[in-house]
Amino acid sequence: MMSSRAGSILLRHAGSRLFTAAAISPAAASRPLLAGGNGVPAVMLRLMSTSSPAAPTEAKDEAAKASKVGGDKKAVVINSYWGIEQNNKLARDDGTEWKWTCFRPWETYTADTSIDLTRHHEPKTLMDKVAYWTVKSLRFPTDIFFQRRYGCRAMMLETVAAVPGMVGGMLLHLRSLRRFEQSGGWIRALLEEAENERMHLMTFMEVAKPRWYERALVITVQGVFFNAYFLGYLLSPKFAHRVVGYLEEEAIHSYTEYLKDLEAGKIENVPAPAIAIDYWRLPANATLKDVVTVVRADEAHHRDVNHFASDIHCQGMQLKQSPAPIGYH
Repeated sequence: MMSSRAGSILLRHAGSRLFTAAAISPAAASRPLLAGGNGVPAVMLRLMSTSSPAAPTEAKDEAAKASKVGGDKKAVVINSYWGIEQNNKLARDDGTEWKWTCFRPWETYTADTSIDLTRHHEPKTLMDKVAYWTVKSLRFPTDIFFQRRYGCRAMMLETVAAVPGMVGGMLLHLRSLRRFEQSGGWIRALLEEAENERMHLMTFMEVAKPRWYERALVITVQGVFFNAYFLGYLLSPKFAHRVVGYLEEEAIHSYTEYLKDLEAGKIENVPAPAIAIDYWRLPANATLKDVVTVVRADEAHHRDVNHFASDIHCQGMQLKQSPAPIGYH
């Protein structure tokens, strides 16, 4: 008991010195700037901004100061999911402050909207046909429930679409650990797909205001789909990726219909949410139509990646034997 207590005290004092920017050596500071200034590599910046032991103490000190000066009772705003203040302030290209903590400036990109949206994988094998008609059967109740409320439809779609990449990446990660083997970049590719789909959801949450029963439906559908896809991936990764490929084809169709209603004036073409402008590097005057266009392009890239992954398994190859596409979104 005494040794563990002494160890925790030592770790607390040592950690505050090891992980703060002030403790960076002059040699490290003189290295080329990789991210954010101070010569600190991007990985260290992420560690320092999310896991610094000194940050909670600093936040408490700031809160104590705010309560003492002038009797101000306002709490310090903590802009991190874990309640840790971000010490390294990031900036956009124009020098303005970067306000997002869910993604960083170097994680943004310009969507490739020139991708072929009409490409379709013709189901030939029995497993492909089962995957195709499974997805088609899921579309029918969705059409009845949402009708042409494409904002809420997109919200529901993205809560489901962000599941497969996370499940596939997790299972490949565990297999890589068990077998002591490389993944060919597929773990990262699938997790990036899941993150990209999650950002779609964060964007459409700014556009659509889901009702309480739609939120309840999301919880139900996600719970069922996660477990079903998890079991499906364990039984047949080929089938699981083919299902996702067809889901993405349906997503392209849904977003195309969304664009038609926007162009026809049936849905107001409101200004694009700020989070979408920064994430896809859209112009400041971008509209909802621009957002739907880049999201549809993302879905087309996910379609191709998952059909490709299923084809690899169809040929009796492992994902690690064929490198994952780079920068597919």
